[in-house]
Amino acid sequence: MRHFFKNIKIVVKNLLSRKARSFLTVLGIVIGVAGVIIIISLGAGAQALVLGQITKLGTNIIGILPGKSDETGPPAAVFGVQIKTLVEADVEAIKNKTRVPHAVDIVSVVRGNVTITFGDQSIDTTFTATDGSYIRVQNVEMDRGVFFSDEEGRAAANVIILGYDVAEQLFPNGGGLGEIVKLKSNSNSFGSIPFRIIGVQEKLGTVAFQNQDDQVFIPFKIGQRQILGIDYVQFIRVRTDTPENVKTTIEDIEGVLREQHRIKNVTDDDFAVRDLADAIKILTSITDALRMFLGLMAGISLIVGGIGIMNIMLVTVSERTREIGLRKALGATSSQIRNQFLVEAVVLTGIGGILGIVLGIIISYIIALGARYAGYDWSFVISPLAIILAVFVSSLTGIIFGLFPAIKAAKLDPIDALRYE
Repeated sequence: MRHFFKNIKIVVKNLLSRKARSFLTVLGIVIGVAGVIIIISLGAGAQALVLGQITKLGTNIIGILPGKSDETGPPAAVFGVQIKTLVEADVEAIKNKTRVPHAVDIVSVVRGNVTITFGDQSIDTTFTATDGSYIRVQNVEMDRGVFFSDEEGRAAANVIILGYDVAEQLFPNGGGLGEIVKLKSNSNSFGSIPFRIIGVQEKLGTVAFQNQDDQVFIPFKIGQRQILGIDYVQFIRVRTDTPENVKTTIEDIEGVLREQHRIKNVTDDDFAVRDLADAIKILTSITDALRMFLGLMAGISLIVGGIGIMNIMLVTVSERTREIGLRKALGATSSQIRNQFLVEAVVLTGIGGILGIVLGIIISYIIALGARYAGYDWSFVISPLAIILAVFVSSLTGIIFGLFPAIKAAKLDPIDALRYE
């Protein structure tokens, strides 16, 4: 133990005598460890955010998307690929109570981009065209006014609900109910379509990395036929009577759609039916893959930092060859010389690890603040496991990359070392 503290004292003295070189030596370790902390923190924060948002939708919600997918990956439609395998006849078939008895609400949805105009003001936003029961499926709350009814949805009435941010921009002093706005899309030749404002959605902020307040809601038929000019459904949402009946309802829906699409083999499915558990499973697999990739990048930084430390330690051994020879001549053993240089490498990486942990925590906190400022309900999460892992990895890096220079120093012949110029 006495030799250990003596080595620490010598190491600190040597490091302080070469401050600039010591700092540059540990920089790679600092970046690598900070990267580990940031990756684990952001991964946990992002996962908690999206899981919380998905859970808010309710545990009895089923999503139906066009396109085939495996159980662990999202359908292509999630990434914006337009697939036309779901149509209104499918929705009507699912609404058949004898076929899908536990489905309480079924809504068709299409989305797109539009320009909304009121007077001389124009705003580019997105629209969601759906049915009146969307308010129950998505738990939509109103700031003022009402959502359109099922009857207005079926009649394709020219009524519109504004997202909170859209309403704030068009009517900064409040109000707006009963006013006429116009929607125009560049995707068709219908021109501007007038809509009467009947409601404003309450402020929701960002959900699933999308600003839910920068959108408008209109009846399904108008959005599908007149604005987008399509005859298919982008996705379907289903609300079951109880969470316990979700799995049964999924099986019922799959049976109905296979019959509708004349599919005999489940491997030929051209649709995907998912519940909350599936969404969480997909999310977890995506975030885990992302964290693994980013962790690999941080690992490479640690390896580069470790190689830098090994190179500097080899230079240090060369510079201090006469000192090593003198110490051996005065009775220092090879193991003591080896341990001194090994401790120096570990101290270097340890300092880098501590600085990296502090830097990682600060950057993670700043990112969390920025995310909250941007409207995300982001949690600042620092796992004790991440700190322990960072300390362990940085120390292990010092041992691995400091071992070769330490052994080289220990093997020096004292007579040859004293002659070294």
